[in-house]
Amino acid sequence: MSVFQNMGITSSALTTQRLRMDTIASNMANIDTTRGQYINGEWQPYTRKMVVMQPQASSFSSQLNLAVGRQAQQLNGVKATKIVEDDSPYRLEYNPDHPDANEDGYVELPNVDPLKEMVDLISATRSYEANVTVFDASKSMYLKALQIGK
Repeated sequence: MSVFQNMGITSSALTTQRLRMDTIASNMANIDTTRGQYINGEWQPYTRKMVVMQPQASSFSSQLNLAVGRQAQQLNGVKATKIVEDDSPYRLEYNPDHPDANEDGYVELPNVDPLKEMVDLISATRSYEANVTVFDASKSMYLKALQIGK
């Protein structure tokens, strides 16, 4: 294990959590966007986005060494593999004066739930803060180790 591997793992988590926060901010900014995509000649509302994460793949050589028993399980960071759209139905709101209202007076609004977004934002923020603490603790340990030789 590299001396700075834990900093690499932590920085990958920071990057991924920041992407989650950016995606949530985009969802909240478009909470009332009725014209998000133009599909088959019709405007569709904005669709909620979500980040899919998975562990970072380790190198082939480390996987081979693990398989033959020459090393212990290697720790990996995390990475965002893709951003997917939520397939939950759009919200319907009665507003016959809206320019995008259908013949019954209903407007299709994005499937973004502000409560769900705020819970996700709090989770991403707490995870980000925890990883900053880990990064700072690692940096402090390395600095203390450098002072041993003085």
